[in-house]
Amino acid sequence: MDFKNHITIVEDYPKEGILFKDISTLMQDGKVYKAAIDEMAQYAKSKNADLIVGPEARGFVIGCPIAYSLEKGFIPVRKAGKLPREVLSVDYGLEYGKDSLTMHRDAIQKGQRVVIADDLLATGGTIEATIKMVEELGGEVVGIAFLIELTYLDGRERLKGHDIFSLMKY
Repeated sequence: MDFKNHITIVEDYPKEGILFKDISTLMQDGKVYKAAIDEMAQYAKSKNADLIVGPEARGFVIGCPIAYSLEKGFIPVRKAGKLPREVLSVDYGLEYGKDSLTMHRDAIQKGQRVVIADDLLATGGTIEATIKMVEELGGEVVGIAFLIELTYLDGRERLKGHDIFSLMKY
């Protein structure tokens, strides 16, 4: 299936010169959304993942159905102040400053095999921070799955050494 036919390109969003890849039109079509998740779930299954990890918020709409379909646990990665128990926190750089991501300290056990799932690979900063947390907790990142990869932003380079699956590339 050509999933790109189900992505809406929005010009000049969120700012002038950007061609935003809107995944909501793909998700609106249940059969297409299911097919996309099924392909990503096959990737996670091939990696023998114990857990699926996804950064908020769009990593939830990709990672949760993958975890559900494989009967695996899902671990949310949230911005600071959103998780109720003891957390591990990692700061990461943004274009204009920095932000923090958190994960529950008891979410991953030593040696568990983790696939990180998200909607988009751009510069790779969010996923790099997520990898650091998974590894600090003793998990092994065995794969990273994206619905879309923006190859011109070189995020893959930042994640060198990790197996990356992208359903679509622009």
